[in-house]
Amino acid sequence: MPIASPAASVALEGFELRVLHLPLVSPFTTSFGTETEREVIIARALTGDGDGWGEIVTQREPTYSSEYTQGAWDVARRFLIPALLKPRTLAPEDIPGLLEPLIGHRMAKAGLELAVLDAALRAQGRSLGQYLGAEHDRVPSGVSVGIQRDPGALVDTVAGYLDEGYVRIKIKIKPGRDIADTAAVRDAFGGIPLQVDANSAYTLADAATLAELDRFDLLLVEQPLQEDDLVDHATLARQLRTPVCLDESITSAKAAADALALGAASVINIKAGRIGGYLEAVRVHDLCRDAGIPVWCGGMLETGIGRAANAALAALPGFTLPGDVSASNRFYTRDIVTEPAVLEDGHLRVPTGHGIGVEIDPAALEDFTVARELIRR
Repeated sequence: MPIASPAASVALEGFELRVLHLPLVSPFTTSFGTETEREVIIARALTGDGDGWGEIVTQREPTYSSEYTQGAWDVARRFLIPALLKPRTLAPEDIPGLLEPLIGHRMAKAGLELAVLDAALRAQGRSLGQYLGAEHDRVPSGVSVGIQRDPGALVDTVAGYLDEGYVRIKIKIKPGRDIADTAAVRDAFGGIPLQVDANSAYTLADAATLAELDRFDLLLVEQPLQEDDLVDHATLARQLRTPVCLDESITSAKAAADALALGAASVINIKAGRIGGYLEAVRVHDLCRDAGIPVWCGGMLETGIGRAANAALAALPGFTLPGDVSASNRFYTRDIVTEPAVLEDGHLRVPTGHGIGVEIDPAALEDFTVARELIRR
């Protein structure tokens, strides 16, 4: 399902980059560390027809990914933005080709692409959902639960999210915090839709431990091995009844095709901010839909900018599993958009306004900004 019709071309005048520090409502712990504050780069595309907003989903340190805030800031201002400013006018569909000679840095590319998309679609009077091919006006919302103090605390935390109405629970696991935690949640809440996320914390030598998860009737086990271990993932998948889902391994449509060809995954997590942008996300979606592979939309603790865009993406027909597009208050007491995403009967509404469909709260943006730079042609 390719993009139905191109977005409008824009006369790109420059970009404004900001680093924001947003406090999290509670610490978020995974196998690679604990976050208490979200550091993120917000990109503002400046055009003659109005501005557009994007989000670069890197973190402060290169622990989840080789990309990190200062690296993304540097490559965006020194290489990516100058490449985008060379043409007199720019269509969003031109961006992948313009940036292809610059290797890697997919998160930075994705944030700049979203900013241009937002500006172009606002000028054209179209929503991002319409542009991408969304078929739903709301999407089911799952929640990602970090590693807690102990299994009892995990059960209490999950109970709170179920009370709020989330329709699927994902718990983070790592060696030593896997079987007991999963058992505690399954025993406490019966047959709720439940999955686990290892964030690459295991090796093939842990196959026996991971096979113990089969008894919990999970939707999937997400990214158990290292991101470049496609062959080992294929070996592991043959030893488990639980479907293996790949996340960090899926860096492009080519990577997704390779994983499926090897039998390394039977479910794919699509994170537009990690694979280079929403145009590439649609390509992965189309590939998986044609192959009969279920996909769902992952999250990177996005602000209201990325959260709105993810809701639009998750409304495409191939997204058949609830994703991590949760309400804004799951992570933030104060977001940077005027109408933060809220949970309604276990779902989030897909924004219908022009572009990404949300407006920036300028006071909040200023309050959370710790660095700012303007790059013009």
